[in-house]
Amino acid sequence: MNIYIYDTKQRSKRLFEPIDPDHVTVYVCGPTVYDRVHIGNGLSAVVFDVFVRLLRLVYPKVTYVRNITDIDDKIIDASRANNEPYFELTKRFIDAFHEDIEALHVLDPDVEPRPTLLLDKIISMIQRLLERNYAYEAEGHVLFDVRAYDQYGELSNRSMQDMLDGARVEVAPYKNDPKDFVLWKPSDSTMPGWDSPWGRGRPGWHIECTAMIHEHLGAPIDIHGAGSDLIFPHNENELAQGCCIEDGAEYVNYWMHNGMLNFGGRKMSKSLGNVLTIRNLRDNHASETIRYAMLSGHYRQSLVWDERLLEQSRRSVDTLYRSLRHVSECTDLEEKNSAEILPMPIEDFPESVVNALADDLHTPNAIAAMHGIASEILKTRDVGELKELRQQLLGGGWLLGLLNQSPTQYFEMPQELDPESVEQLIEERNEARSSKDFERADAIREELAERGIEIEDTRNGTRWSTIRR
Repeated sequence: MNIYIYDTKQRSKRLFEPIDPDHVTVYVCGPTVYDRVHIGNGLSAVVFDVFVRLLRLVYPKVTYVRNITDIDDKIIDASRANNEPYFELTKRFIDAFHEDIEALHVLDPDVEPRPTLLLDKIISMIQRLLERNYAYEAEGHVLFDVRAYDQYGELSNRSMQDMLDGARVEVAPYKNDPKDFVLWKPSDSTMPGWDSPWGRGRPGWHIECTAMIHEHLGAPIDIHGAGSDLIFPHNENELAQGCCIEDGAEYVNYWMHNGMLNFGGRKMSKSLGNVLTIRNLRDNHASETIRYAMLSGHYRQSLVWDERLLEQSRRSVDTLYRSLRHVSECTDLEEKNSAEILPMPIEDFPESVVNALADDLHTPNAIAAMHGIASEILKTRDVGELKELRQQLLGGGWLLGLLNQSPTQYFEMPQELDPESVEQLIEERNEARSSKDFERADAIREELAERGIEIEDTRNGTRWSTIRR
């Protein structure tokens, strides 16, 4: 089947044509681990998790590499502030990152490289750039010479002046040009450092990703993913390095970038004091609610993140699970979650969901297709049709990383709730409604809601379930 991707570099939606149809290669920029990861990191992980699931459905082999940056000035600053060795700090936050994205049902990448494990590769790439006159030494630093690469700026579509105005470019006296960026920097005795031909030091951020791509995937690769905030300077600098390693070198065939989260008209940033971690979010919301919310907007667009979005997402996830529960109530089929349907050929996955994802990962349309299937489930009691529809819903759920529990698990009552007292209140509410005491009926509904119980009036009576937080 055809998959279309919006390519940031070409600024257009393109048919995906892999370099090798038998082996697709994908690299995605992961987090820098100096603190708990924020939900922007989670958004990128979830978006590309769905995309890789789609690729695995279509192609016989996909190698997915998502890095972790474990040496960086932010890490050094945080370790100093905590009076903690940098490697202990990074291990702690790598573990926390894994815990958070596993909770969001993000599948593991095939390779998860870290720069500190690839110092020899990084140093050899810097030496190569020096030999080819694309880099120079200055005051213990090695810098990439931007003026030596004519195509610099083509990924971000910026002029040279745009690259300086308001950009994260360090202006330093040792640079030949303010836009030149660091490949290697010196470390004093208080900083982590490694021996190199240029003295004890550490790598610059940008060369790390380029080295990890070359080490684990080779070049060129099919797809490079990242958040849109990394287009410039990070991905722009990656591209420059990757294309200057040798004559005629290519680096990436397709660039994909997810948009940013928006908080009340402002993007999330530490300077604005509105950074929300995945851990914070998980304290108050179910993981599938968070994941659904992240997929509710198109990945390239800014997503307005607020409590209303999360509440709508919770109710929507409830609806999908209710349709699965309906199948259980109408048939003797054993309950399943989305992972339990695998392996399954692509022909058995819902065409409407697959086609939506193949069209530049249009998750809102895929979600709408899921609710269309759920609606059909709730309309029928035919066992054969219910079985087929459930398979379709679970197939779409696997692609989106949803429906990871059985309906019974999802609607399981918290231990502190007493089912008998809930049933008694529902009976009192039904009696109040029969006697047209709607004020009392509404009060009981509110009381149940305060206790974490949501009720649903159906033609078969009143159902209740716990409110997923």
